[in-house]
Amino acid sequence: MPSEKVLEQKKQAVAELSETLKNSCTGVLVNYKGISVADDTKLRKELREAGVKYAVVKNTLLNFASKNVGLDSLSDVLTGTTAIATSGDDYVAAARILCKYADTSKTFKVKSGFVDGKVIGVDTINDLAKLPSREILLASVCNVFNAPIASFARAIQAIVDKNGEAPAGEAAPAEA
Repeated sequence: MPSEKVLEQKKQAVAELSETLKNSCTGVLVNYKGISVADDTKLRKELREAGVKYAVVKNTLLNFASKNVGLDSLSDVLTGTTAIATSGDDYVAAARILCKYADTSKTFKVKSGFVDGKVIGVDTINDLAKLPSREILLASVCNVFNAPIASFARAIQAIVDKNGEAPAGEAAPAEA
């Protein structure tokens, strides 16, 4: 029978893990078996720079935490070695980085994940990994909004250039 102190530590760990899961928009679970220390260090650095939290977790603790936040289906993949990458605001970073590494490794595998409180499978995670980053998506949206305005400005300039005069209501440029 575990001591009271150990049980309290485990309860605290489950509470912290539950809070992390609840405050994350996405999470990706991986089987990290076979990853070298050098590769793990490089992977953790890349995840950290992208704002993704990555931690190795005990399956039993993650099982309790996932049930606390309504992600019961995750318990099906909680076997073997498990690490979880979570992000509070970037939906694709964890999936993109971990799937890229999993493609180059024979033993490192993506197990499952979640998006906005719903459990997703490996195929969905792979699709998520193929999406462009948030910055690229925002730049695309800005381009879409900017294009009609730029076209209108070019059309007005073309009219001015063609007629050699200012639009109605403005004085024509003085000729020398």
